[in-house]
Amino acid sequence: MTQAKRQSRKLGWRFVVLAVVIIFLFLAVIRNVWMDVYYIPSESMEPTLLTGDRVLVSRLAFVNQPIARGDVVVFDGRGSFTPLKSGAAPVLDGVVGAGQWLGLVPNSNIYVKRVLGVAGDTVKCCSASGLLEINGVPVTESYLFPGDAPSDVKFEVTVPHGRLWLMGDHRSVSLDSRSLLGAPGGGLISTSKVIGSPVATVWPLGRIHVLNRDGAVQP
Repeated sequence: MTQAKRQSRKLGWRFVVLAVVIIFLFLAVIRNVWMDVYYIPSESMEPTLLTGDRVLVSRLAFVNQPIARGDVVVFDGRGSFTPLKSGAAPVLDGVVGAGQWLGLVPNSNIYVKRVLGVAGDTVKCCSASGLLEINGVPVTESYLFPGDAPSDVKFEVTVPHGRLWLMGDHRSVSLDSRSLLGAPGGGLISTSKVIGSPVATVWPLGRIHVLNRDGAVQP
């Protein structure tokens, strides 16, 4: 092989590597600033989101509009839903982290729930008719998993500034704010932990839909 051919091959590989790095950095910027992909690992948001769904999440969903009751949010549960922890196996953590970044592996620190109470709200379960009550008004929840009660746990909380009361749509299996009533913070999640809102399901192919902020499929 001539010197010129060797030089050409080296330049070709360098170009490929550079192109891959640029694409990776471009995707990293997009996913950290604008859109990200998350894997739904459990049944807690059925029937709105199913186990195995990959959802496209807008990080800008709440920039111009505040989080409202009924919104479905993706949030970081570290320090509340999951304890703070450090990785014990850096290599394994790196592999798992790559799978999470690609949306192939569930991230045990990331949760998807529905907002039932924002700052100033008093959320109670249940009313005399067995419904969830927000600020003294019974609420009919059409998104609940068929056959589920609004809550098997009785509670009454007033949401302070900067906090949210979150619950899953499949109440009978959902780990949510009710599960943390006796913990520090009383199950109330900081708004600063909210990553964004699902705007579409992108996998599996048969469930590709554009979503509203409340998780309803757009026609």
